[in-house]
Amino acid sequence: MPRSAPVWDEKHLRLGVTAAGIALWSWHVDTDRLTMDEIGYDLWTVPKGAPINFEDLSAHIHPADRDRVRVAFHATRGIVGPYEIDFRILVEDDVRWISARGRGDDEGIKARVMYGVFLDVTGRKQAEEANELLAGEMSHRVKNLMAVAGALTSMTSRSAKTKEDMARDLTHRLAALGRAHDLVRPVPGQDNDAALLGDLLSLLLVPYDDLGAFSGRIRVSVPRMRIGEEAATALALVIHELATNSVKYGALSAAEGLLNVSCSIQDEDAVIVWTERGGPPVKPPADTSGFGGRLLDRVVNRQLRGSIDYQWQPEGLVAKVRVASDRLSP
Repeated sequence: MPRSAPVWDEKHLRLGVTAAGIALWSWHVDTDRLTMDEIGYDLWTVPKGAPINFEDLSAHIHPADRDRVRVAFHATRGIVGPYEIDFRILVEDDVRWISARGRGDDEGIKARVMYGVFLDVTGRKQAEEANELLAGEMSHRVKNLMAVAGALTSMTSRSAKTKEDMARDLTHRLAALGRAHDLVRPVPGQDNDAALLGDLLSLLLVPYDDLGAFSGRIRVSVPRMRIGEEAATALALVIHELATNSVKYGALSAAEGLLNVSCSIQDEDAVIVWTERGGPPVKPPADTSGFGGRLLDRVVNRQLRGSIDYQWQPEGLVAKVRVASDRLSP
């Protein structure tokens, strides 16, 4: 005998809605009163069962989204068919993304009441932002690598006496650049060999030196300090970005340019000082909102819990990267 179709009563529907994390709401179009289920009140962190209207909820909406949501909410009655709007709300110190969905043009309205749902889409939004950031970083890295490869070719041609010497030296520099890039984006499952801060900095900077990290125009002077894998990857990204900018615009773009990288312990912080001299005249960039600058701020502030300060001196850039010592330790 054929099986009978399942019966979807209110209890079963409620179990499904709860399992999906869907918050139900209703809006009386004449009184402007909103009613939500328990999930909705928890989502918005408002007292359960309290009479609320849109303006009550709008106090929880992120200020940058509030006007947009207010206009969209009151325009729903003029929208034909389904509508959806995503916006941010503030829950104490956290930011959540909410998706409000319903049907406009009074479709399905009963007793002057419209219905819809709220969904917490924070996870999806964070994944989208992470993907956008990764795509932007990849594009930024590819452009920088092309520029650096060209600069290394020019640098090598100045010192090579024969084409064989140039091919050998350029291959060495590009291989060193590849090893440095591996520190920026390590291969999963492989151990990071940069156990000492000095070794890490030297490995990252050797592609740009003419005679070696300690005997050429790049000097590294840091105390003996071990560094954990997570901090090494983040710091490698910072040094790689500074070196890329230097070889494009700063001291490393000139044959006589010099770079000194030092580190000292001040209170409970490790302060890495990047000092360029002998390059072209330096002046502050007109636009500091580029991807490279935002990338550095994000890595230093969020991953290393530190800060970076730029001093655009005429004779060369001085950048100070301050990181809590315990963030560097393994």
